[in-house]
This record gives sequence, C-alpha cells and structure tokens, in this order.
Amino acid sequence: MHSLILAAALATHIAGGVDFIPGTFTPNVQPDGNTIIFTAPRGLVVVDTGRHLDHTNAILDFAKQSKRPIVAVVNTHWHLDHIGGNALIRRAYPGVRIYASSAFADARKGFLANYRKQLEEMIPKAESEEQKKAWQAEVALIDSGDALAPDEIITKTGTRDIAGRKLTIGLEKNAATAGDVWVLDPKTHVLASGDLITVPVPFLDTACPAGWSTALDHLAPIDFTTVLPGHGAPMTRADFEIYRTAFRNLLACTKPAKECVDVWTTDAAPLIKNDDPKFVRGVTGYYVEQVLRGDPSNIAKLCGQ
Repeated sequence: MHSLILAAALATHIAGGVDFIPGTFTPNVQPDGNTIIFTAPRGLVVVDTGRHLDHTNAILDFAKQSKRPIVAVVNTHWHLDHIGGNALIRRAYPGVRIYASSAFADARKGFLANYRKQLEEMIPKAESEEQKKAWQAEVALIDSGDALAPDEIITKTGTRDIAGRKLTIGLEKNAATAGDVWVLDPKTHVLASGDLITVPVPFLDTACPAGWSTALDHLAPIDFTTVLPGHGAPMTRADFEIYRTAFRNLLACTKPAKECVDVWTTDAAPLIKNDDPKFVRGVTGYYVEQVLRGDPSNIAKLCGQ
C-alpha cells in the first residue's frame, strides 16, 4: 500500500527540515539503505533512494505530501540498495540532479557486471516464483544503467548550495567502497554517513577495511550531534564513538574468528541490542573469515593498491 499516510508513518522527523525513512535489512532478502531528506527552499534533497519499489515510493509519497519537488539526489555510494530508486525518481522528476562519487562507473563494469552474470545463472535455478522475480528485479536494476548514474561527480569535500540549502558534502576514498560520500547539514548538525556506518555489522563486501577505519577517524572531528547511518537507527555522537571503537577493535583482532565475533558483539552491544544475536554473529563471522582473513590480493585491490 503506497499512500501519503504510509509515507508519513515511515518518515521520522529528525531536526529542522531533516526527515529519515528507514531502510530494511532482513535475512534472505536484499536490503534497502536508509534515506535522508533535507527540505530546502527550492525543493527536496534526497540522500539515497533505496532498492525496492516500496521504499522508493515512500520517498515519492513524502514529496507529494510535502508539496515540494525532488530537485536533487545525493548517493552516498553505488550499492544497489542506495541507488536503485534513482531511475524511478528521474521519471517522476525529470529535472532532478544526482550527485555521487565516480565509483559507479568502475562498479558498473566490474562488480555489478559480474553480479548480473551470477543472477542470470541463478534465475533458471530459482526454487520459487517469488525468488525468480526478485532476481529478475535485480537484473532490471542493473540494466537501468545510465538512469542510476550521477549527473555531477563529487571529487572533493566542500560546502555546496543545493536547492538553496547549504550542505557540506564529503568524499572518502577506498573505504566502505571506492568512493563514499557523506552529507553534513551545518544548520542542524545532522550527518548522513552512508555505509561508513552500518548496523548490526559493518558490511565489508566491497570495503578496504583500513581505509574505512581511517574514514571514521575523518568523521570524528566533524561538528555533528546526530548521525544517520546507511543502515540502522539514528545515532548520537556517543553512539558513533561506540561504533568507531568497535570497528577498530574488530579489525585489530588476531584471535580465533569466534573470539573476534565476541569482540564485535561486546563492543557494539548498545547498538545491536534489538538485533537477532544469532544472525549478527553469523554475518560477523562470515566477514572475519571470508573478508578480513580472505584473499589479501582482493583487499589490496579494494584499497587501490
């Protein structure tokens, strides 16, 4: 059901002219990233557009309810759960400008192209019609191609006037992805971090772990009071420090994998208390064994070496 009532129920008002539409992260279902909406004098600035139709429609319904056009989109990175709604928003608002790093171009030829091949191989083997449709939807998203791509490339950190609202847009290279963008609203001290912060675990699939830790250190001196992560609930500055410490300790852990999982679940406990412990441990263990202790050449590549 897509209605103005649903959009209002999904959106949480964070501060003056800042609203938050939560994403989803459910086992065995591809996620949606969080969306942050800044209300500006000339329209709405949307940070990340989700993946599934339900999520993007909630953004469009919010715009209808506010009676303001979506004039700009900032994509924090190229993962489909953050850029998948770009095409739909372009159709609804043809004049929209999309800002992002340059990393989508390489991802389109590399990671996303390989993922598409995997999906094509998996579709005939789907165990249900629902699963088949979900994989076909992923292929369709990737095939959106240019409709997902940015109009303007973020090449460095700086303050911009977007739709009449001054926002600081930052760039971190070789962190959670090859190019991660964050957005600070100086007026409200709200920071949209994208996947530089993800709960219940750091999503390390396309990450340079050391670069990610450095990026968190870069965020620490910024004048923010509220952090809106790529996945998970809004955080305070104290929550951010808990996350930064937990992340650093996870990377430094040289103990057996199970004990490193304990390090994460203990250090991040205040942030993940409402999450399924078995799920959190399973995903964290996977990343420890398959990524942090995986092929060093793969990590080197993701770190731009």
